[in-house]
Amino acid sequence: MADKQYRSFVKAISWRMTGSVDTLVIAFLITGKIKWALTISGVELFTKVALYYLHERVWDKLSFGRVKESKVNYDI
Repeated sequence: MADKQYRSFVKAISWRMTGSVDTLVIAFLITGKIKWALTISGVELFTKVALYYLHERVWDKLSFGRVKESKVNYDI
């Protein structure tokens, strides 16, 4: 079973929102400046959504680690 492209896009956004909050906290802890932390997390939000989306689409094309589903006939 393959995912539709919009599913990969929504997953990319939800994952990056989570990751960006993490980056925001780490950047703030390192720099002590909220403006820098917001800038860093804002930039990486957009670049990493694109990278994750491309990564997800490539993996969707690969058969590595997948098995074909067998169709079971339940008709008697």
